[in-house]
Amino acid sequence: MESLKAYLDKLKNIDKKKLGYLVALLLFLSVMGWAFISAGMISNSFSREQMSGSKDEQRVDAMGIIITETKEGNKYFEIYGETGNYSNDRSIATLNNVVGNFYKDGEVAMSFQSSKGSYNEKEGSITLYDNTYIVLKDETSLAADKLTWLGNDKETVAEGNVKIRKGKELLATSEKCIIGAGYDKFKIVGKTQTKLFSEKGV
Repeated sequence: MESLKAYLDKLKNIDKKKLGYLVALLLFLSVMGWAFISAGMISNSFSREQMSGSKDEQRVDAMGIIITETKEGNKYFEIYGETGNYSNDRSIATLNNVVGNFYKDGEVAMSFQSSKGSYNEKEGSITLYDNTYIVLKDETSLAADKLTWLGNDKETVAEGNVKIRKGKELLATSEKCIIGAGYDKFKIVGKTQTKLFSEKGV
């Protein structure tokens, strides 16, 4: 009790200026201590986030993605996704609810729509999968589980439950369909069933 009383008496005897300095010092030390603890917590959280993902991966989620390829003034394709994301470590864009066109000689040669699609920037390829439907410039329509486009000068491959219809003339099903680079001819591969129609019927 004596020592506490003596300490209080000393505080009373300190002039206001020194007392102000003492209070300011205590506040400063408190703020610095709080900042140090907070910084430690933030750093630990950041480290955990870095460890949980790929070191160089950056993924961008977006609404309304449009990807086009044009060379020497000629458009090769355009693809639009209602939603999607882009991963820079793999250079792949993944799209949902996809529509688009492939071009030849400045005109639409093949149009498509699909529930899902991806564009591989390194390979320059487009893959459509899940409820894929395409229409060629001669009005041939084709439905498939998957379609792979590897370039304007390469064949396009449709696979899985392929159904082909050409006007009222042709109805075919097959395991695979290969569309020529010019989008003007195709061949069906694997187990196939084809029906040709005339004005009189099948």
